Amino acid sequence: MRVWQDDRLARVALSRIVEPGHPGFLASVSSIGAVETLQQLADSHPDLAELQGETQARSDGLEPERVLATAARQGIRFVIPTDDEWPTQLADLEHPRVQGRGGVPVGLWVRGPQRLDTLAGSVAVVGARTATGYGGSVAAEIAATVAREGHPIISGAAFGIDQAAHRGALGSDASTVAVLACGADRIYPSAHRDLIEHLAARHAVISEAPPGWSPMRVRFLSRNRLIAALSRGTVVVEAALRSGALNTANWAQQLNRTVMGVPGPVGSAQSQGVHQLIRAGAAHLVTSGPEVLEMVAEAGQHLLEIPRGPETLRDQLSLVDRQVLDAVPVSRGVASDSIARTAGVGPTAVLAVLERLQEVGLVRQEGSGWRLAGLALP
Repeated sequence: MRVWQDDRLARVALSRIVEPGHPGFLASVSSIGAVETLQQLADSHPDLAELQGETQARSDGLEPERVLATAARQGIRFVIPTDDEWPTQLADLEHPRVQGRGGVPVGLWVRGPQRLDTLAGSVAVVGARTATGYGGSVAAEIAATVAREGHPIISGAAFGIDQAAHRGALGSDASTVAVLACGADRIYPSAHRDLIEHLAARHAVISEAPPGWSPMRVRFLSRNRLIAALSRGTVVVEAALRSGALNTANWAQQLNRTVMGVPGPVGSAQSQGVHQLIRAGAAHLVTSGPEVLEMVAEAGQHLLEIPRGPETLRDQLSLVDRQVLDAVPVSRGVASDSIARTAGVGPTAVLAVLERLQEVGLVRQEGSGWRLAGLALP
């Protein structure tokens, strides 16, 4: 195996021979650097002996200079931790492990003009591929509202909730990026060619996998950790009990990011996973974009008032006034003494209350009796 002394070329080489999210290799790179990791592989160093078999098949004929040049012709750049635009929040990936994946990427392949350092305040919106109309509508509203306030939307360009989230942000002429489980030059799913090409032209398509690599199940698990780590918070909109979106939520938890869940109908299979997150206290319940903004904004920003129904005349009454009003009949007038007995209030006080209630239109006097007026009728 040839060894490259240049850190960027060494990272390109590792990107080509190591599966995304491989914790053993990535831990070595974080510890001793990309160049030394390649050197130890070439020297059959005991620390990496168990990993050499996994890289041998991809090591022959590797030319990272050519890989970088080919990627550049495709409009793809390779961003590494020493670059100005590297998203520093990815450092949080060094220690957590979920389903055998983990570690800080050796680099990210990026197609599109948006810089990665603009994603520090971003919000991930993820969920079911087989989304309902309800789920798609909520995801689009949340993405549009949050993105308008300057928080880029991150998702995976998949069917269902991912697509709705991207389109919600785009509909607000705001920032959104896709993180793929295949090379940034690939279109997956193929039905989303227009969406992915638009993101690549105006925003960004990101992948840990090098150009040309196809999507694989294990690469989706690795991809999910990037979505969670890049974002300030993750919103799960519809997820079944076995769902990739729950894996992303798990990563967000491990990284101490804010996890939010949108409730659905109690009988909906697409929402059972979200409901379990909320029930276990692993996700904050949110129902709209403003509620998501309150969760991810800086302290003191986007605070919401506790919702309540409209105030009525009854709300402005004292306890005694409401007690008397409740004792006034609807259909026929009765004497104030009768109202006093029913309300448990003295006759003199009741008469004064009835006169006040008549002034605001809640009761009316008919001869010697009192009954409810129009404003107080049920």
